[in-house]
Amino acid sequence: MSHSTVPRSRAEADTPEETPAAPGDATGPRPATGGRAGKLSLRLRLRRDRTLILMTLPAVLLIVVFNYIPILGNVVAFQDYDPYLSENGFVAIFQSPWIGLEQFERIFADSAFWHAVQNTFVLFFLQLVLFFPIPILLALLINSIVRPRIRAVAQAIMYLPHFFSWVLVVTVFMQIFGGAGVIAQTLRQHGYDGFDLMTNPEIFKYLVTVEMIWKDAGWGIIVFLAALSSVSHDLYEAAAMDGAGRWRRMWHITLPALRPVIALLLVLRVGDALTVGFEQLLLQRQAVGVDASDVLDTYVWWNGIRNQDFSYAAAAGLIKGVVGLALVLTANKVAHLMGEQGVYKK
Repeated sequence: MSHSTVPRSRAEADTPEETPAAPGDATGPRPATGGRAGKLSLRLRLRRDRTLILMTLPAVLLIVVFNYIPILGNVVAFQDYDPYLSENGFVAIFQSPWIGLEQFERIFADSAFWHAVQNTFVLFFLQLVLFFPIPILLALLINSIVRPRIRAVAQAIMYLPHFFSWVLVVTVFMQIFGGAGVIAQTLRQHGYDGFDLMTNPEIFKYLVTVEMIWKDAGWGIIVFLAALSSVSHDLYEAAAMDGAGRWRRMWHITLPALRPVIALLLVLRVGDALTVGFEQLLLQRQAVGVDASDVLDTYVWWNGIRNQDFSYAAAAGLIKGVVGLALVLTANKVAHLMGEQGVYKK
């Protein structure tokens, strides 16, 4: 017998065992592991991914505790909730009387609510038109810088204001554009009349947008730079060899690479349309007045939380959440029609 010949008994021993088919089963022999072919059972998948599951478990618990469990508190929007009915505010929920949709009727009949909604959408459209394109333009600008050292310094300078609190941001703008700011004092020293942009209600919406651009535009370019880093330089070199200039390379290579990210962030931004800045506006509320600075978040805080009308605040917050969800679904549908994935696939 040749050395390369393998005995039949040994070859059969190396072959995986198969479970014989049950009588009347036309599917033939099945693997010993059971289940569908090519698909592991739930027990095996849990055993395989137990390390990743343990790593994500703290984050999942935080989301459940701080995001999902508080949703149950929206039940007070249909009650005349009084936290003083019991020593425990949670127990007071079960002791508060049900009033149905009365809180929502109060909200829809309040003219201040509709004024806050109007201010909210005005600020949203301004931020969408003026603020949203800025991170894209900054990302394109930084991506065009050749020297890594200059690029790193530019990124650090643009990122820095994101870590400032709104108190500091408003203070900086007051020291520059306020009535006692640097610009106003300089004009007075040269015989001109000073000005105070921080207390002008007519331009307040533009001032708020400029503050947000200065604070968060640099931070917003991180996602776009990450998308640009995945673009192969061979595409740029091939386009340059074909005679494409800088603008054509940006139009046909860079922007198409950013299109999925732009669509995703645009959907998320539309869904967050009713949140245009709480702390920022609350800090400047007294300077410009309620008519110019009142949005949905400040309206809920001022009329609900501050006055301890928690059912009223819960009803207003529930309306905001439902409208935000509708905006996300609508924007995501538009993204699908444009051929993009959006937040989720079809």
